[in-house]
Amino acid sequence: MTELHIRAAVPADAENVLAFWKEAAEGTSITDDVEGVTGLVTRDPEALILAESDGRLVGSVIAGWDGWRASLYRLAVLPSHRRRGIAGALLEAAERRFVAVGGRRGDAMVLEANERAHRVWAAAGYHREDHWRRWVKPFA
Repeated sequence: MTELHIRAAVPADAENVLAFWKEAAEGTSITDDVEGVTGLVTRDPEALILAESDGRLVGSVIAGWDGWRASLYRLAVLPSHRRRGIAGALLEAAERRFVAVGGRRGDAMVLEANERAHRVWAAAGYHREDHWRRWVKPFA
């Protein structure tokens, strides 16, 4: 693999990111559309962190900071590029971002059934907190 380039996404990346998530990410979200991705990047330009190799999108993580919580979503790496340190590089970039803005702890949303992801998060120093459950309510 050639050099890995880590950068923040821009609104023009939205369609490419959505296509990437269809190939590399587990699960879907009601915000998986151009409007959702561009809205995220417009509101918080540093939130969507991308990894590129040879000009190709190979990894992503959303590192959302709301002034209170450091939330991590959509850690994904192309299947053909896994086990090369890309997820770790993305998490390091997210953690640097959080520390710079005053974040104290990263909270990751990880699908319960995604055992491979559990191993990645554990290897990066994260642990489950089984006493919490996610509660959701779609607005539309």
